[in-house]
Amino acid sequence: MSTPKPLQDLAANGVSVWLDDLSRERIRSGNLQELIDDRGVVGVTTNPSIFQKALSEGDAYDEQVEALSREGKSVDEAVFALTTKDVHDACEIMKPVYERTDGEDGRVSIEVDPRLAHDTAKTVAEAKALAAEVDQPNVFIKIPATVEGLPAISQVLAEGISVNVTLIFSLDRYRAVMNAFLTGLEQAREHGKDLSGIRSVASFFVSRVDSEVDGRLDELGTDEAKAVRGKAGIANARLAYQAFEEVFATPRWASLASAGAHKQRPLWASTGVKDPDYPDTMYVTELVAPETVNTMPEATLDATADHAEITGDTVTGEYADAAEVLDTLERLGISYSDVVDQLEREGVEKFEKSWGDLLDGVTRELEKANA
Repeated sequence: MSTPKPLQDLAANGVSVWLDDLSRERIRSGNLQELIDDRGVVGVTTNPSIFQKALSEGDAYDEQVEALSREGKSVDEAVFALTTKDVHDACEIMKPVYERTDGEDGRVSIEVDPRLAHDTAKTVAEAKALAAEVDQPNVFIKIPATVEGLPAISQVLAEGISVNVTLIFSLDRYRAVMNAFLTGLEQAREHGKDLSGIRSVASFFVSRVDSEVDGRLDELGTDEAKAVRGKAGIANARLAYQAFEEVFATPRWASLASAGAHKQRPLWASTGVKDPDYPDTMYVTELVAPETVNTMPEATLDATADHAEITGDTVTGEYADAAEVLDTLERLGISYSDVVDQLEREGVEKFEKSWGDLLDGVTRELEKANA
């Protein structure tokens, strides 16, 4: 099978297609390799919700759980072992892509324990432990873009570890993330690290913005409010790309680039459409721009392959209209800062809950193996 044309067109326009899902069953069945071969998938992202779902289905983890139980591992140690094995094995499968793209793609992401989102030092320690345990050159360690996460991002990059910054909702925070990235590279350079081996992406969330804003617009119920439904997430992401272009055109960046550094690419996350009234490929076709990543749930990947129309760059000529969308929201009394602050808070809480569910599930499995 050849890669469907819409997915080829995305790649031709500078968009790397990643899969937002991973499970041991997907690895063992050969499905991940099929998606690389037949769908042009060049990376994988995971999060606590994805691991919780994977471990709750089927029996692919039973053998390792039993071994961990015999070894007397705690539930936290077991979760660490189970998730890092999946990511290690996915990195092996992705390695040819990593080598073919000179390290730009072929990446697999694993997230630090979300309970550490507001603890800089513990986030750094966990990131280093995850990188050491996975022990693959193409792993990305995911660190949330909380206020406390920002210095952790710099410190981990300074160690030469590649980072996927996650849970970015606001433009101000995205600029702070890019600053943390540049600071980390500057520190890495001071430590004598090879900058060419350090990579990063910044995961800017899209559909969750619309879910929150649309709810507030529906409460207003006016014609003007209805006219901007479904526009906030894409407008926000387009303005993020404008910020990306600005930051990576500065002398500060040029100095790092001359030392071999690679840009931190924007990654569009949360690209599954949550409102059935919207086209199911909306967060793909409306966010096509060079040097970006779109990480898709499998349903979005399939929809894109089947019927997405890729018309070229749909971002860089749209900045004025995007700014007008956010201005309209403010005029309607919808506070941008309130929306993004709430989304970050809820994002951390959702991942903490999924992590709790994961711990509970593994606890039950360990107890069963022990019985």
